[in-house]
Amino acid sequence: MRADFSAARAFVAVASAGGFREAAKTTGISASSLSGAVKRLEDQLGLRLLNRTTRSVVPTEAGAHLLERLQTAMADMEAALERANDYRATPRGTIRLNVPLGVARLVLPRILPGFSRAFPEVRVEIVAEHEVVDILAAGCDAGIRYDERLTKNMVAVLIGPARQRFATAASPAYLARHGTPQHPHDLLDHACLSAHAGASAALPWEFERDGEIIRVETTGPITVDVTAVDLAVATAVEGCGIVHLFEDWLRPVIDSGALEPVLQPWWQSFKGPSLYYHGREHVPAPLRAFIDYVQENRW
Repeated sequence: MRADFSAARAFVAVASAGGFREAAKTTGISASSLSGAVKRLEDQLGLRLLNRTTRSVVPTEAGAHLLERLQTAMADMEAALERANDYRATPRGTIRLNVPLGVARLVLPRILPGFSRAFPEVRVEIVAEHEVVDILAAGCDAGIRYDERLTKNMVAVLIGPARQRFATAASPAYLARHGTPQHPHDLLDHACLSAHAGASAALPWEFERDGEIIRVETTGPITVDVTAVDLAVATAVEGCGIVHLFEDWLRPVIDSGALEPVLQPWWQSFKGPSLYYHGREHVPAPLRAFIDYVQENRW
């Protein structure tokens, strides 16, 4: 038998109030509608649940037993709903984010510590990979990517730096041996330490100055996957060639003097990353807290 919850609620209201008119006052449902709902429940069960007189409405033995069970069940339901409301009022639970390695390395360290302090009951799990994925199929709540790689039909909000730059650098020893390139096309005569994504070819290096954009298909002794760019940096420090990465990635070794910037007037800037997720309504409280936090703490 299919449960009729609306009829069950009507029965509880009438039995608890001691009459149809009294129940109508507390529920806002007409006495006739309540009477019809209780009659429907009795017909479904094949039992009389209420003894009705002109002066009173009293549960039968079966009705009293059912009333007790339903009141307990409804109290449990109210407690469960209140518990769910606690998740909205005080965010708790887990957020799973799918992000590229660069974001995990350069952006999230400036966000997660403060977020964790602000929301200690929210646990953040990070999955770092290069390719854009279906975040729901991957079991993630949200992803972080750059605009040109966002999937369609997603809500996106900026996260982290408003602008970033690509930087190009080489060790002083390499530049002493091979000279310093003055124009992006000069890189064709240099050993360039490139990166590739998965099985694709090495990604071209892109430069921009005064509105002119130049893409250079570089070659060199070593090409690394985008998930292993630390190896390219270490190789450049050892004097094996020129490296081209996010400025934030190269800034520590540039500031230390291990690498020297080259082609700096041509360093291209671009829009920072975005957090993307499905839907604007009923966003889980932990994710909503994270969205609000990153919007308030951009740099």
